[in-house]
Amino acid sequence: MEANGLGPQGFPELKNDTFLRAAWGEETDYTPVWCMRQAGRYLPEFRETRAAQDFFSTCRSPEACCELTLQPLRRFPLDAAIIFSDILVVPQALGMEVTMVPGKGPSFPEPLREEQDLERLRDPEVVASELGYVFQAITLTRQRLAGRVPLIGFAGAPWTLMTYMVEGGGSSTMAQAKRWLYQRPQALQLFESHAGHLGPQLFNKFALPYIRDVAKQVKARLREAGLAPVPMIIFAKDGHFALEELAQAGYEVVGLDWTVAPKKARECVGKTVTLQGNLDPCALYASEEEIGQLVKQMLDDFGPHRYIANLGHGLYPDMDPEHVGAFVDAVHKHSRLLRQN
Repeated sequence: MEANGLGPQGFPELKNDTFLRAAWGEETDYTPVWCMRQAGRYLPEFRETRAAQDFFSTCRSPEACCELTLQPLRRFPLDAAIIFSDILVVPQALGMEVTMVPGKGPSFPEPLREEQDLERLRDPEVVASELGYVFQAITLTRQRLAGRVPLIGFAGAPWTLMTYMVEGGGSSTMAQAKRWLYQRPQALQLFESHAGHLGPQLFNKFALPYIRDVAKQVKARLREAGLAPVPMIIFAKDGHFALEELAQAGYEVVGLDWTVAPKKARECVGKTVTLQGNLDPCALYASEEEIGQLVKQMLDDFGPHRYIANLGHGLYPDMDPEHVGAFVDAVHKHSRLLRQN
């Protein structure tokens, strides 16, 4: 620690590191909690900030991203912030056009359909500078957080990004993207996980090696830069068939969706990784009392060690912020009681 309260990279010193310690598998006084999509439309202040702006214009404004990231922390005693951005800023930086269509979601007017379409993409070397605004948002937010809680960054896994780039938007079958896997395996040197659409064979061949590679490269680059290691989370939705493999992929934390039973997941992954999850987001439509009971059951099932509480997917826009608060408070309260008994 430096005398001026700044950490080694000039960022404010961290005051609450419970989330990081749980991720590393260390003992904590209580179970840390955060929510996927905690910066989202369920908050009236989020809707107000976003009202006049196009979605991707918001993503490109470090000031707006910082504000949206901090909003849920002003309301709830969350143990981590997650930067406001979108996984599709990467295809944009590669030179593809993406629009956010109200009521439909992301749309690519000119998706990749044939191999020669790959030639339209920018050189990956250029992409890092194209994404400068993301790094600015992260830097600004770390300063404004003033060390209150850790900041989580995120990225779309290559397979997930590929599905959007090839399908042109969401799809119930991902048939176009999977056609590429079967017909042109040599063109897919960096493609990873939207796990539920891949069976074990395709997952092990086209997703898992690159999931491992991402972890390996990030850790190696941190070492090369002389920076402290960062715990990494892998969340492969509907990837229940690959839990064992994911636990050995080089990540400190494996995120679970709500379809996985906590005790079975723990049996499957062993004690060397932290689990994160996995309350059904729709449980937040229940009464606050029932949310408390569901949280208690979840905490009992996961146990106090190597565990970070979260939902099994993101918050939905029509959820009541009070119920989100009830979820966060219940995790803190019951996890402290669990440690006393």
